[in-house]
Amino acid sequence: MNYMDKYKEWVNNSYFDKETKEELLSLEGNEKEIEDRFYKDLEFGTAGLRGVIAAGTNRINIYTVRRATFGLANYIIKNTTEEEKSRGVVIAHDNRHMSREFCIEAANTLAACGIKAYIFDSLRTTPELSFAVRNLNTIAGIVITASHNPPEYNGYKVYWEDGAQVMPHIANAITEEINSIHDYSTIPTLTEENKNLVVTLDEKADTEFIEAVKKQVIRKELIEKVGKEFKIVFTPLCGTGNKPIRRALSEVGFENIIVVKEEENPDPNFAGIEYPNPEEQKALSRGIELAKRNGADLVIATDPDCDRVGVAVKTTTGDYALLTGNQIGGLLTDYIIEGLKEKGELKENSTLIKTIVTSEFGADIAKANNVEVLNVLTGFKFIGEKIKSFEENNNEKTYLFGYEESYGYLVGTHARDKDGVVASVLISEMAAYYYSKGMSLYEGLISLYEKYGFFKEKTISITLKGIEGLAKIKDIISYFRENEVSSMGDFKVIDMKDYSKGIDNLPKADVLKFFLEDGSWVAIRPSGTEPKLKFYIAVKGINENEATDKIDNINNYCIAVKEKGDDIVFLRKIVPGGADQSYGIQVARLAGLPESVLERAKTIVEELSANDISDIAKNIRVGTTPKKKKTVLDEVDLTQMSLFDTIKDDDIISELRDVDISHLTPIEAMNKLYELQNKIKNRW
Repeated sequence: MNYMDKYKEWVNNSYFDKETKEELLSLEGNEKEIEDRFYKDLEFGTAGLRGVIAAGTNRINIYTVRRATFGLANYIIKNTTEEEKSRGVVIAHDNRHMSREFCIEAANTLAACGIKAYIFDSLRTTPELSFAVRNLNTIAGIVITASHNPPEYNGYKVYWEDGAQVMPHIANAITEEINSIHDYSTIPTLTEENKNLVVTLDEKADTEFIEAVKKQVIRKELIEKVGKEFKIVFTPLCGTGNKPIRRALSEVGFENIIVVKEEENPDPNFAGIEYPNPEEQKALSRGIELAKRNGADLVIATDPDCDRVGVAVKTTTGDYALLTGNQIGGLLTDYIIEGLKEKGELKENSTLIKTIVTSEFGADIAKANNVEVLNVLTGFKFIGEKIKSFEENNNEKTYLFGYEESYGYLVGTHARDKDGVVASVLISEMAAYYYSKGMSLYEGLISLYEKYGFFKEKTISITLKGIEGLAKIKDIISYFRENEVSSMGDFKVIDMKDYSKGIDNLPKADVLKFFLEDGSWVAIRPSGTEPKLKFYIAVKGINENEATDKIDNINNYCIAVKEKGDDIVFLRKIVPGGADQSYGIQVARLAGLPESVLERAKTIVEELSANDISDIAKNIRVGTTPKKKKTVLDEVDLTQMSLFDTIKDDDIISELRDVDISHLTPIEAMNKLYELQNKIKNRW
């Protein structure tokens, strides 16, 4: 069925409730919105679903949650033993709109399929879910969360029996099961006979998790010494972290914890915070103001599902500065190593695990202390996979610490996902350690830079929404993959790794990493959870000024890529001269295109015959509308021809492909294409 058929099915089928139908009927006449909601099914990615809460197959709602859960249930039934299946699935949820409802829907669907479902009595953190999977010995776990996305989003993540998010091969198999479900009415519903398979957990589960967290403390006597006076401002950003973090900090000995009142309690609208991401200055603004008023030594913020932690620290000027995920990871690496060495507990086979887009700050510290470093793909499940591998191989390596640049850390092996609770405890302990030495955590960071070099990093995220955005993300990645990039800014590229080839004993991934002559690197990858293309820049300098100059230089290159990518029309197959294709080599589709090539491209378009133009029309895929129209190429504005790849109107496609322009001059032909393009835009 096409998107309109699916829309009508949801409106007319008695399976869907009245409220859903009324919401959909209100969209009548808004074909673009209808198409966006129904042109595809909400994709079950490498670990689950994430989308806007609304009616439709491409949205998250009770029906798409039921469908995903039925697919998971079918995978469990077909691929595990009866004993494994009987262990059940544990489910947690955060504070978002519809989170509790989605949790109940998932539990009921599992029970209807004969699988026990454990649920908590209210919201819980993602790390506690990861812990619970192993603690309860379930076959799988589910978390209802969209992490730090805006309030209109929710999501659904799946974990396997080791407590880590499902690995790609399992995710792919679950996806196949989900995709085989075409009729929502075939999804089983809860009956009196199987409702006892839904079990609510008691407080014992919380206590066991907190006890596991407390075991990771390194210098207990230090906390006893300064815990009463050391001031911590904490905000859970209206999410799940409030109770477990305050409890854990209190029980290990921190008594001076000041909570941001506006953000203390669960709120699906996040107290007006547009983007509840602890990486963002805006998200910590209330916490920082509270810290200034109270003279706090540390500000900690966790995202809604409490797997990520952001930190602000007092600088030498008395202001508060946010630390990056790379800085926090480097600080923790040093603190854990030095603390274990002090106690004589650092094992010879200790291993640090980080992702390929995480800087070398922590890695260099580890290597200087004879600690092995392993790099894994982006996604904490790959860190969890390594922990499992260490255990299965008789601990030939000992897990020391794992982290990623996106503010995710795991100390200990009690969980197999990033843990904002244990990270908050260890960060507080570490800051208290520097406090006991008369230093701030910021000064501790500078001391490490002076010892190991000044590291700086920056991430550039380009948001490209919708069908055309997805196509553009693919085009940009393809450009860098297919064209030799000799330099980035003032630095020569000396090597490039394409992880889509399955290199370095890692699974295949759509990631490119460019290594520059000075030791800096740039990585490019699409986000796995958002419609974004990400550029990661990492540099090292002998001092802060040198590192800043390097990061600015490479950052300017990447910004130019973004800006020119918005303006340059990307064309395929338009330059004459090539044995294998009519119009030879491709014109570069991204920033960095030499002006001489651009001028040649403009000239060629003006010289092409009408039949050439017809052929071009069949081969164009381009970017966004140019901001300035100066040339024939720009004036005809071919940019919307990217709709060839995505438009669902067969009549328009036929007209574009079959239009007779052989009797027209090149300019007339281009104008004809422009006219047809406007028809597409209007129809679109």
